[in-house]
Amino acid sequence: MKKSLPCIVVAAALLASPAFAIDVKKTQAIPAAPITVWKTIGDFCGIQTWHPAVEKCVLSKKGADIIRTLSLKGGGAIVEKQTKRDDKAMTYSYTILESPLPVANYNSSISVGASGGGSMLTWLGRFDAKGADDAKASEVIGGIYDAGIKGIADKAK
Repeated sequence: MKKSLPCIVVAAALLASPAFAIDVKKTQAIPAAPITVWKTIGDFCGIQTWHPAVEKCVLSKKGADIIRTLSLKGGGAIVEKQTKRDDKAMTYSYTILESPLPVANYNSSISVGASGGGSMLTWLGRFDAKGADDAKASEVIGGIYDAGIKGIADKAK
C-alpha cells in the first residue's frame, strides 16, 4: 500500500496540472537579402501586403501599446498587440487580443536572419487550443503561417 501511494500522488498531480502550450514553428529559406525580407515584414501593419487572408490592417495605440486590427477576407477580425520589436535583429513579437481563431494565450514572433546567400524566415507561435483540440488548433495556425510565408517569399523576390 505504501509503495502505491507515491504513484497515486504523482498521477493526481499530473492530471491536475494545466495542459502544456502548443508550439508551431515554421522556417523557410528565401532567396533574397535579409534586409529585403525585413522591409517586406518589418512594418507591423505591412501584413496586409503579403498575407493572402488579410484584407486590411489598421494601426492604433492604446497608451504605449501598438495595436493592429486585421480585417480578414471573407469576414472577421483579429486584434493583435506588438509586444517586442528589434529592428536591428529583424524581429518582432505580438500577442492576439481578440480573434475567431481556435487559440487562447497566443504569443508569436517573426524574424529574419542571414542564410547562405539569402535569408531564413522563422515564424513561431505558442498558444493553448480553445474550442478545438490541439491538433486542429496547430493545423489552423500552421496553415496561416504557411500562407503568410509564401506571400512573404513572393513579395520579397
